Amino acid sequence: MHPFIRPVVAARLIMNPTFAQLREMARHEEKTTCYGSASFISKVRNRSAKNTYVLEGDYLGVDQNGISLEKENSLAEKVHEYLRSKEVICLDRQMGQHQNFRLNCRLYITKEYARIPFMWYNMLFEPEGEAKEPDLISIYVPEWPERVIFVHPEAGVTYILGTDYFGEVKKSFLRMALYVWKKRCGIGFHAGSKVLRVRTANGRLEDVGFILFGLSGTGKTSLTIHDHGLKGEERVIIRQDDMVMMDNNGYCYGTENGFYVKTEGLDQSQKVLYDAAVSPNAILENVKVLDDGRVLFDDTGLTSNGRCVVLRREVAWTDERIDLDKAHRIIFITRRDDIIPVVARLNAEQAAAYFMLGESIETSAGDPTRAGQSKREVGTNPFIIGREYYEGNKLLEILRNNPDMECYLLNTGSIGVGGLKPGKKIPIEVSAGIMKHLARGTVKWTVDPDWGYQVPLEIPGLDLAEYNPVNYFTPGEYRERVEKLRRERINWLAKYKGLKEEIVRAIL
Repeated sequence: MHPFIRPVVAARLIMNPTFAQLREMARHEEKTTCYGSASFISKVRNRSAKNTYVLEGDYLGVDQNGISLEKENSLAEKVHEYLRSKEVICLDRQMGQHQNFRLNCRLYITKEYARIPFMWYNMLFEPEGEAKEPDLISIYVPEWPERVIFVHPEAGVTYILGTDYFGEVKKSFLRMALYVWKKRCGIGFHAGSKVLRVRTANGRLEDVGFILFGLSGTGKTSLTIHDHGLKGEERVIIRQDDMVMMDNNGYCYGTENGFYVKTEGLDQSQKVLYDAAVSPNAILENVKVLDDGRVLFDDTGLTSNGRCVVLRREVAWTDERIDLDKAHRIIFITRRDDIIPVVARLNAEQAAAYFMLGESIETSAGDPTRAGQSKREVGTNPFIIGREYYEGNKLLEILRNNPDMECYLLNTGSIGVGGLKPGKKIPIEVSAGIMKHLARGTVKWTVDPDWGYQVPLEIPGLDLAEYNPVNYFTPGEYRERVEKLRRERINWLAKYKGLKEEIVRAIL
């Protein structure tokens, strides 16, 4: 046992209560919907990124907040002393199902907040076999007077204090799992995964594996669960929504048994997610529910970050597997609004560069005070532990060793905003259609003279003229925007000492 790990001693330790028992413990906070599902309202309604710290030393990357071991020890001692007089729930769940990636996860949390383990129960799997010592531990005290989350990577322990937002516990285990997998020489991604079974340009029916990167609010979940208009022998198979762990051959191990989806704007036009969200087994968080149980997904009075835990098996087009045999297509989703093309094809070096850039927008799930503003996040993954340059270098290594893996930048925002004419919003149907043609191999490409990546010359069924950013600006203004964006990108990548030079050169 790592010396930092302290046993939890409580006035009463409630070991592995059932799902039904957890709901009963959480009943004092529940408002039951007209569907029979549970809904809850938290005091904190988004992740506390600015209050999250990683132990100083070799674990600390450029974009991570550091905390000393002395302070970690001091806080941990105070927490354990406090828990001695409390009733504490202890819940064990399993992350992953493959023999090569399977982690035992243990949550300790004060009983008053039973709604949090109640929600977490369905996110992971029932542990297999006899009780085992946990690989990862999170100790959660929502009522703590100070808001602080701190991680000891080598011990596999996270303390979550002073926030009652469910997303913190979900991500605490995924964050630590990313670090575990990195130590095994793999790379973990904040990405959804799916299969498109399509008849390709060569006439064969093939299963094409996709992983989709994207920060919350960029359309990652919407595209992960989209059917792409496939019918008959062609279809989609949904695997994961949030995180996968890739090995050196492009195999992607799944992590979770549930989806934690944003509900803003959810209606019956989004049938797959809507049907899962109105199941009796769904659990709502910070969604407006009237006294008669009616659910108002379109009401953002509580927050624009309303959420719902849904069972993966209740999402249409899933099967019994959570792993992806190979990521044949890697999609970096960005949401920009002026000169980023609707889609671009990337070589290995460019893919590693755009992975490191992680360009998108801030959302209410991260920092609600900056929602809608442009941002960059390596790998669109705010949960990385350790030196960020490793992530880009490792991805480049895998791509070079697997030339059958193709990479694309997909813009789900707009084209030409601020130009000579009104910008063109990119509907999800267009993005979904592009992915279908990427799977089939039916897009024709040409080289972009400014960025060196390939842009579409022809996509079946799509008028590319209105999605060409060059058509929205004068030549001079377009050039200014290109050079401004290039400077921003160069400055961003310069932060990551140790990043391979060919990755940086890919954006010049």
